[in-house]
Amino acid sequence: MERRIKLKTLNSHITCKICRGYFIDATTVTECLHTFCKSCLVKHLEENNTCPTCNIVIHQSHPLQYISFDRTMQDIVYKLVPDLQDNEIKRERDFYRARGLPCPKDAALAADKPGAGDEPEQQDNSDCHRKDEQVNVCLECISTSLRTLKRGFIRCSAQATITHLKKFIAKKILNGIEKYREIDILCNDELLGKDHTLKFVYVTRWRFRDPPLRLQYRPKIDI
Repeated sequence: MERRIKLKTLNSHITCKICRGYFIDATTVTECLHTFCKSCLVKHLEENNTCPTCNIVIHQSHPLQYISFDRTMQDIVYKLVPDLQDNEIKRERDFYRARGLPCPKDAALAADKPGAGDEPEQQDNSDCHRKDEQVNVCLECISTSLRTLKRGFIRCSAQATITHLKKFIAKKILNGIEKYREIDILCNDELLGKDHTLKFVYVTRWRFRDPPLRLQYRPKIDI
């Protein structure tokens, strides 16, 4: 029997403690895992270095480096709250239009959807890296039943998740991205969750060690 609950019973879990509204660009403090709207948290951290909820010191001098976009939480909020995503996109477009500026999200969508028949771009010397924070990663095989990657050192977005790495490994050594569930990834012998971002892993498991972030992969072990 299907049981329905009212949205207001979930509000305490999906609203920002700073603005009291639903999360927009949900961003999590990696020290304590409390989540806020990105703009609210960034504005708070311009004057403070503590979490607005628990007052833990995020970082003495660079707290903005220890927050992370929480894609999973934002997806949950958009699914639970009717029309929130559409209304937020409209407000953002109106904001940039009123100032005669292009909306960044529209530009990103256009870049992801090239027109049919477009000519391949000519190589140049421009910086092709994304503008978000990057992480250097070393992927090491710890099982004789899997092949070692030819190129174990990669550089990718700090917002990439462990699932992204699993899919990368599966494509390279299992000849199929859909086989990513057959792989486990560990750090310091600790199994990592599929939704952990590389930023979160670096801050919580590798903070006081020299780069690159060293991760190990093996066949999945069913418990």
